[in-house]
Amino acid sequence: MQTLLKTNFNLPGQTGVYHGKVRDVYNISDNLLAMVATDRISAFDVILPKGIPFKGQVINQIASYFLQSTADIVPNWRLADPDPMATVGYLCKGFPVEMIIRGYLTGSAWREYAAGKRELCGVKLPEGMKENQKFPEPIITPTTKAAAGHDENISREEIIAQGLVSEEDYAQMEAYTRALFTRGSEMAAEKGLILVDTKYEFGKRDGKVILIDEIHTPDSSRYFYADGYEERFAKGEPQRQLSKEFVRQWLIDHNFMGREGQTVPEMTDEFCNEVSQRYIELYEHITGRKFVPAPSNDLEHRIELNLVDCLDTLAR
Repeated sequence: MQTLLKTNFNLPGQTGVYHGKVRDVYNISDNLLAMVATDRISAFDVILPKGIPFKGQVINQIASYFLQSTADIVPNWRLADPDPMATVGYLCKGFPVEMIIRGYLTGSAWREYAAGKRELCGVKLPEGMKENQKFPEPIITPTTKAAAGHDENISREEIIAQGLVSEEDYAQMEAYTRALFTRGSEMAAEKGLILVDTKYEFGKRDGKVILIDEIHTPDSSRYFYADGYEERFAKGEPQRQLSKEFVRQWLIDHNFMGREGQTVPEMTDEFCNEVSQRYIELYEHITGRKFVPAPSNDLEHRIELNLVDCLDTLAR
């Protein structure tokens, strides 16, 4: 199966292109963005050397599903999905922070807690918590959005004091973050899942705070299966989950955490296909829809034609 690792389009009105960790983002006339979800996968802020079959399609279609499902509570950037791996929407001026919200103590937060830390991004953490335990209330733990390298934890107070976001805009982002997490948690619960934690990115357009990028995908979120959660938690057993955390754990088990001098372990075809199946499983669980793989031959040509048609239509 072919995977898409990078695009190099020349789209109508194109004024620039940005190749991110997993997306290629085309600026169209400083007004629109054409965002292509590639099959690249990253962990510990490192782009891994092999692509994951159908990952881009899964990510793009889950993001589109949730952007449409939350547009009544938060305005977002999306205009159209001209291809299973691409979305076109409004260009917004992005804020240099990511809003991470956590309903449960797990992942990197648990690793810091287990090491003795009791405050995360200015938020005090209760004593005596266990791995995968639910917080009394979801906590917001922002990070800086690094142009390169690692994102860094930062507090609400530091964000405002450094002028990264105004107090008024931050309050709006915080309110939107909680509303989105509530809606996402409700939608997950309907499908027998728990939305454990996730991140949102916001920008500004015409003076309004707008939700940008993807939401509630396995690249940006962590899900547990609700069935068996309590029993596993009581026994201190790992939770069954649908997220990218198992990729991070696989890397950790192979002595890689993105640190200097460490080498990415070999990604076999078997491993890549296993990751692909995990992504497809999450798509089907969270949307309740059967995943229909798009043709994977000549991916670049197909996506470019679909984007050109869409941009031509929007320009009329």
